[in-house]
Amino acid sequence: MTDESTAKDSPAHHANTTLADKAAVTRRGLMRGAASLGAIGAAGGLMIPRGVFAADGGPEVKKIILGYIALTDAAPLIIAKEKGYFDKYGLTEVEIAKQASWGALRDNLVLGSEANGIDGAHILSPLPYLISAGKVTQNNIPVPMYILSRLNLDSQAISVAQEYKDLKVGLDSSPLKEVFAKKKAEGKEVKVAMTFPGGTHDAWIRYWLAAGGIDPDKDVSTIVVPPPQMVANMKVGNMDAFCVGEPWNEQLVNQGIGFTACTTGEIWKKHPEKALGMRASFVDKNPKATKALMMAVMEGQMWADDMANKEEMAEILGRRQWFNVPAVDVAGRLKGNINYGNGRKAEGTDLYMKFWADNASYPYKSHDAWFITEDIRWGKFEPTTDINALVNKVNREDIWRDAATALSVKNIPTSTSRGVETFFDGKKFDPANPSAYLASLAIKRVA
Repeated sequence: MTDESTAKDSPAHHANTTLADKAAVTRRGLMRGAASLGAIGAAGGLMIPRGVFAADGGPEVKKIILGYIALTDAAPLIIAKEKGYFDKYGLTEVEIAKQASWGALRDNLVLGSEANGIDGAHILSPLPYLISAGKVTQNNIPVPMYILSRLNLDSQAISVAQEYKDLKVGLDSSPLKEVFAKKKAEGKEVKVAMTFPGGTHDAWIRYWLAAGGIDPDKDVSTIVVPPPQMVANMKVGNMDAFCVGEPWNEQLVNQGIGFTACTTGEIWKKHPEKALGMRASFVDKNPKATKALMMAVMEGQMWADDMANKEEMAEILGRRQWFNVPAVDVAGRLKGNINYGNGRKAEGTDLYMKFWADNASYPYKSHDAWFITEDIRWGKFEPTTDINALVNKVNREDIWRDAATALSVKNIPTSTSRGVETFFDGKKFDPANPSAYLASLAIKRVA
């Protein structure tokens, strides 16, 4: 593992890592022909107008550099590139640059493309807030960021090493409490991995552990491992459990190395996951290019959401230049077919990744409020943080609405809040009263 992989769950440690070199960018040749507009219209419930940018001279720039991590929820960016949607809106030089880790992606966002970094990215939803507040940047220097859209709902998972297969570990993590305590008493370290401190995978595995009475800071060691390295590290015994997106949980099961305890959609039904995050300076300087980018990504989301396209999407994502994995490791859970790897199988569930349906693309401010509240719970943000002010500064759902209106999208949400959210253990989060949610939690770092 790299130094980042073994780093303790500390934003300060993460912030002081050396700036990563710009990740290698795969340059694509001529784009494939765009998917038929009729199919896209049917999937997204819209009529795509012609000459959207003809009247105002087109986007300010043709080139935008977007980072991504090899995770299935990066599909909208990859599909927009492969299917020519960026070209369609005048963004003919978009680069989709693979990043080695969320730490490297963070560093390249701080740099910006003018300094050999990137303009925006497929990103963990809490990360633009942590970067904007200077919580995870070098010398704690704030770098203003915007969230322009959500990229998906659901379909992450928590996986557990094969040695615990005989325990009844599922949504209930409590069977691990005693065995973890015994392992620690024997002088062994219990390691639980996620992908970035304060990120979505950190939030899911902490919530799951704490709901079962396991303190993620005191009863286990929480470590950072980049998503593509999860399976290899569990294979050699470097961790007891991890939380990551697909295709890595499915690959783990396919290789017989561990099993899925639960999917994150079982923890919180239709939960927000990744976002399209951009440097605020780019968006403020290039509003027309930003709108073009949004429209292309939205079309990518519609295409990716169509069940008829799942096999082709698995093949595209599995290619060497994108994920470099067998398509079978991607396809199953895209369709809601889950082999948990411990004798449980579920076919045709609604736990598949949503890219467009159920307002998956719209960045609800209430969801960002939950992420910030969870980061307050675990000490990533101060208890005095003005949640609403921070959300209003970073979340640009107004830009999403503008792009959606230009695309004649139907059923645009009328509120920035999805309302009260309920978790698997009965806890409720009311975005109008985050303090009541925090007060209801037994394990936390705040009073």
